[in-house]
Amino acid sequence: MGDTNRLVYWGRRLGRIALIGWMGLLLIGDLGMALAQRPVALLPFVCGVAGFVAVLTRARWRMQSLAALLGLSLLSSILIGALGPVGSEQYIGMAEGWAILFLTVGALRWVEPIGRAVLLALGSMIVLVVASGTRSEEVAALAIGLLSLMAWSFAAGTGAYLRFQRDRREQATHAVRRAERLELARELHDLVAHHITGIVVQAQAARTVAEQKPEAVVPALDAIATAGADALTSMRRLVSVLRAQDDASRTPGVALADLRLLVERFNTGGRTKAVFEVGRGVSETVLPQETWTTLHRVLQESLTNVRRHAPHAGWVEIDLRLVQGWLWMRVRNESPPGEARTLRLGGGFGLVGMGERVEALGGRLFAGRAPDGAWEVIAQLPAAAA
Repeated sequence: MGDTNRLVYWGRRLGRIALIGWMGLLLIGDLGMALAQRPVALLPFVCGVAGFVAVLTRARWRMQSLAALLGLSLLSSILIGALGPVGSEQYIGMAEGWAILFLTVGALRWVEPIGRAVLLALGSMIVLVVASGTRSEEVAALAIGLLSLMAWSFAAGTGAYLRFQRDRREQATHAVRRAERLELARELHDLVAHHITGIVVQAQAARTVAEQKPEAVVPALDAIATAGADALTSMRRLVSVLRAQDDASRTPGVALADLRLLVERFNTGGRTKAVFEVGRGVSETVLPQETWTTLHRVLQESLTNVRRHAPHAGWVEIDLRLVQGWLWMRVRNESPPGEARTLRLGGGFGLVGMGERVEALGGRLFAGRAPDGAWEVIAQLPAAAA
């Protein structure tokens, strides 16, 4: 996990350095061309500097930075058109044009709502076309305008495709989370029904005993109060889960034996063998039912991922233990380079579902490469939930 995070961090950092270097080279080229022409040719260079700033600040002011750059570029085109064309060798600054196209891709990908993103993209097209007609000689204006439209079409198509992929990913993630919440709601129904049934039975027993042994009523009332408190605790843990009225089938709760059975089935279904170790103090009596069902879900998804993405793994290790007030489940497997890469690129919706379930109990989920190269999934649940 730590190695993966460091790779992502350094990848982003190197990408930012490369972006700054590329924009710097374009600005140097713009300045050289501007100094070789009329003073009015400095306007595209100024727009290029503004584009450089807009690209660097796009994450915070994506829409505002593009709108400001388009306004400045349009104003420069009007001034150049009024004072006379710069010359056929430069119609728009290289840094300026590249920044407009780059920010257009980002706007179509990220700006919400989509109507606002489309308006910004159309605005960038208009600015490029106006610059083509006002900053160059008439002979070159048509050819430059066509090239600008081609470049804009490529940028717009790229941004639209990236937005489509993002929306599809979000919809799939939402569907997975909704399905997981429905499953949690069904389990909540079962748990509360179990506790309420116990309360009813004990209340009936207390009424019967009260006639013969009044002294036995107090322990019965204590048991009823305990069962009610357990039911309220279960409801509080999953209070954010909303469930539609449906006729979905009910599933019985799971326990430690079911986790062992899951591992045994995994061992009989393929060449890879799993070893399951349970730490001291972990038992059905100290953990609530919703914790066991969550652990079962995490283990099931983790073993499924091993079968699917690392079928040639030589070993799988499963640890379940209490550590400093937290319940830890760690599933580790040998991860050959190619298979680990497949797992990272495989969509990750199973991890989304596991994370949704673990977070509903106030826990955390980690998935990624361990320092020794193994792939591991760690579910961390508060022991207070136990």
